[in-house]
Amino acid sequence: MSARSKLTTLLVAGLLMIAVVVVVLVGQGDDDGPDAPVVKTERLDRPDQVVEQGQPASVTMETSEGDFTIALDTERAPVTANNFAYLAEQGFYDGLGFHRIVPDFVIQGGDPLGDGTGGPGYKVVEAPPRDLEYTPGVVAMAKSGSEAAGTSGSQFYVVTGAGGRSLPPEYALVGKVESGMDVVEAIGALGGADEQPTRDVVIEKATLVKG
Repeated sequence: MSARSKLTTLLVAGLLMIAVVVVVLVGQGDDDGPDAPVVKTERLDRPDQVVEQGQPASVTMETSEGDFTIALDTERAPVTANNFAYLAEQGFYDGLGFHRIVPDFVIQGGDPLGDGTGGPGYKVVEAPPRDLEYTPGVVAMAKSGSEAAGTSGSQFYVVTGAGGRSLPPEYALVGKVESGMDVVEAIGALGGADEQPTRDVVIEKATLVKG
């Protein structure tokens, strides 16, 4: 084989090796994409009537850590439960993450911006039941300290520990986890000292089921 032929062979082999490396690196980069929470900037109109007072309804949250189902309290919290059902039906929660996780206390999600400041573009207000206690499994809506009791947008939290009992009855009631509490507790164990998740936890899909 001539020197020129040998050089050509080496060049071809080198190009093939580079191509293989590029394909491998691209494939590795794609693995992390689906697990990252999305950011949504679109805003919704005020909610339509999706569930009636007293109507059985639930929302199943399919997350990157497993599924859990929330039974909506349409009897004691018809306005808030309807808002939550509306957001789920609109696909608003799909792709969002749990941006705040406090072990033995709460997991908080539903923020389209992912930094604790986002919402759907509107607020609803409904006074929580006077006898409401935030025991493990209770789902309620988050609000800022300056907002009136019962104010909510899209951010919600699930109580995971006894610390929830210390909360005053100012947070609008959504309902209670009826299945998958083990998944909620597993998510709750992923909080760091800064109340940030130690890895991304994503709501892949929220599905409303009406009775």
